Amino acid sequence: MEMKITFPGGKKVNAEMDGVVIPTDQPIADGGDGSAPSPFSYFLASMGTCAGIYVLSFCQQRNISTVGMSLTQRMEFAADDSGHKRLSKVTLDIMLPVGFPEKYRNAIVKTAELCSVKKVILNPPEFEITAHLP
Repeated sequence: MEMKITFPGGKKVNAEMDGVVIPTDQPIADGGDGSAPSPFSYFLASMGTCAGIYVLSFCQQRNISTVGMSLTQRMEFAADDSGHKRLSKVTLDIMLPVGFPEKYRNAIVKTAELCSVKKVILNPPEFEITAHLP
């Protein structure tokens, strides 16, 4: 699997994979145009949307309506030993819709916990960065 990263101008950095372009930008306060989410915003969103696709699939497999269902993700940040702010806790609350079967309440939580983004964070990959001249 490969992703191409390009620099279309300003503080914009795009990622392209499988013919889909994922645009990023920095907030105006950080010198960008604010025209797209920042890479870190995408990272945060990837956790909630990953859990969300598992929840959605769970409901679709059981013909359970998702009308009125939502997930709320809360992030907490704390300073590390050097004083830099870091993500310290992520909480996901699944707001079940009226009529959601009680017998599936624990199962839907377990399903959200299957999120592959969460699994990667808990077992991080090795990183290797190199630089090449043409």
